[in-house]
Amino acid sequence: MRKPELAAYVADQADISKDKAAEIITIITDQITESLRKNDPVSLVGFGSFVQKHRAERQGKNPQTGEAITIKASNSVGFKPGKALKDAVNG
Repeated sequence: MRKPELAAYVADQADISKDKAAEIITIITDQITESLRKNDPVSLVGFGSFVQKHRAERQGKNPQTGEAITIKASNSVGFKPGKALKDAVNG
């Protein structure tokens, strides 16, 4: 499902316009992004939790040349599904 399809579904369920639903989805995803940027976890009870994860600098290999390279440290996002989501997917 892509964002326009999600917006159409939300619009239908909430009896609002597709444009308004898309705006609401954008607001939600922007806030989740901003919270994670500040290293503040986001927990949606029953759905799951988003957390910022740090990856340390490490050594790797260039797959074309086999030469050793240094992969810079970076931040990533982790998602841990909630029980209700796990049950829905597995049931």
